[in-house]
Amino acid sequence: MGAVKRNTLSVLFIIKKAKLLKNGEAPICMRITVNKRVAEVMIKRSIPVDLWNQKKECSKGKDRVAIELNHYINTVRAKVLQIHRELEIDNKPITADIIKDCFYGRDKVQRTLLEVYAEHNEKCRALIGKEYTESTVTKFDTSINRLKEYIRSCYHRDDIMLAELDGQFIRDFDFWLKTEKHCQNNSALKHLKNLKKVVRIALANDWIKKNPFYGIHFKQEEVNVEFLSREELDILMNKEFAIKRLEQVRDIFIFCCFTALAFVDVQQLSREHLIKDNNGALWIRKARQKTNQMCNIPVLSIPQRILRKYEDNIECIKKGVLLPVISNQRMNAYLKEIADLCGITKRLTTHVAKHHTISI
Repeated sequence: MGAVKRNTLSVLFIIKKAKLLKNGEAPICMRITVNKRVAEVMIKRSIPVDLWNQKKECSKGKDRVAIELNHYINTVRAKVLQIHRELEIDNKPITADIIKDCFYGRDKVQRTLLEVYAEHNEKCRALIGKEYTESTVTKFDTSINRLKEYIRSCYHRDDIMLAELDGQFIRDFDFWLKTEKHCQNNSALKHLKNLKKVVRIALANDWIKKNPFYGIHFKQEEVNVEFLSREELDILMNKEFAIKRLEQVRDIFIFCCFTALAFVDVQQLSREHLIKDNNGALWIRKARQKTNQMCNIPVLSIPQRILRKYEDNIECIKKGVLLPVISNQRMNAYLKEIADLCGITKRLTTHVAKHHTISI
């Protein structure tokens, strides 16, 4: 991995004995092989099977028809060798399919991987608030940046042609993410899934002929989410903090534990999401950011106390929200400090809070 591949070209002419024409002749096929990958071109010529010399790749005949056919085969071979030579001189990517497209004159529109990926991200960005969230588009941007780094590091170029994508590229990218960027299996898998989405776009538009992910299977590892015991939760709720920001982060964490809402959903909570039923019980009614599924969550006594605590919070009033929620990254950093102060050895994150469902 990492070295620029040396392109080995082979041009072979064969006859298709299994696909005889109505006149009984066999069509002649040119088989182009580059680095063990094959593309076939039907040269629109045929020959009686008994007149074909496979060893010399030409007609055995001596008449004018045979001479013209052999001349044509030599001309076609020379054209392919010339295409290969020009691609090498121009330092362009070389694959069997690229040479085939050049032979047919279909080489004018060659899309690159990062070009198509960037177009995908821009379209998703235009759909923020409609089909995508800002956080999802940010993840797409992170994935394309990782891909740029990989291509520069291992191919010493700024981009690659879509036609160059193959299974080895995918496997090497996975290996690079884990060894060079120190991604865990599931983190690397997210980048590969985003790349696979772009590959599907390329396939749908006929920019590539083969799916480079074909036959490749990546397995997502199960992650054991840590849960707080009731005793640990009590310690956390009863802890007094000298620093106001730590107290606020603790309160948000507890609120998430009692509502099972994701961090981003708590961040968006406003008065319009609070409703009372016929019995006067308070509920949260809100579409979840990730799934857009409407959820109805009873607001128990402890989360109600937390809501009342921040009713007059200037920051909340200014933003029109119910709770003073900071960024996810800062929240997790403070939660680590809170865990240390409370003597909790488990790793506290906003994700841990979401997976608690508590009823009292």
